[in-house]
Amino acid sequence: MGELGGCRSAPVMRIERVGEEGIAAGLGLADLREHVRAAVAGARAGGFAGLKTIAAYRSGLDVAATPDPDAAARALAGRRPARLEDRALLELLLHDALEANAASGAPLPVQVHCGFGDADLFLPRADPTLLGPLVERFGDTPFVLLHCYPFVRQAGWLAHVYGNVHLDVSLTIPHVWRAAEMVREALELAPVSKLLYASDAARTPELYFLAAQGWRAALAEVLGEALEPAQAERAARAVLRGNALALYGLEDES
Repeated sequence: MGELGGCRSAPVMRIERVGEEGIAAGLGLADLREHVRAAVAGARAGGFAGLKTIAAYRSGLDVAATPDPDAAARALAGRRPARLEDRALLELLLHDALEANAASGAPLPVQVHCGFGDADLFLPRADPTLLGPLVERFGDTPFVLLHCYPFVRQAGWLAHVYGNVHLDVSLTIPHVWRAAEMVREALELAPVSKLLYASDAARTPELYFLAAQGWRAALAEVLGEALEPAQAERAARAVLRGNALALYGLEDES
């Protein structure tokens, strides 16, 4: 991807995929948990720029404050699942991953899918406000809320209240009509420094172009109304590039 785009490309580690690899290898629960912890602990050294969870699409964002190891063990006792979707097992491994990330001393940003997306989600459980207890527990870990629609205002509120929460409205732009309205909702409470450009474009090349075009037009409209021209340009550059460089610790090679 980096070669095609003429820029740096850095991978993000999906926590559920790491768990599924351990399950496929036949690991017992203790070894599976250690497999996840070790992968996350070594993520930064392995060149990963962040972590990601799709818990919203598997069991929901209302993650239990205290995982249930016994229920997780029972999930592995019978027919071993190829897909990590058992609630107890997923939550246990997610807590292990977040704890290993926090223990590193310089935790990587954790991307969290929220709102609409895959067809197998139950939308009410994809509301990002459900993450409040987890965000508070791991207060030194940056969380990045992805997609967010129709919970854009809720995501903006979280980014306003918690210093470690950021958001994008990828997938929302370009798929949702009135892109500028989505940016307005995101910025009603969230500061410009918390909003990041992203497209979530995949498989269809035109989506990259449409997302970039939609974002630029939306930012021009919204920021142009709220700020003086020079301020609006600085804010737009931050959203489109600068905020991500700072959040993910990437060097600006331009």
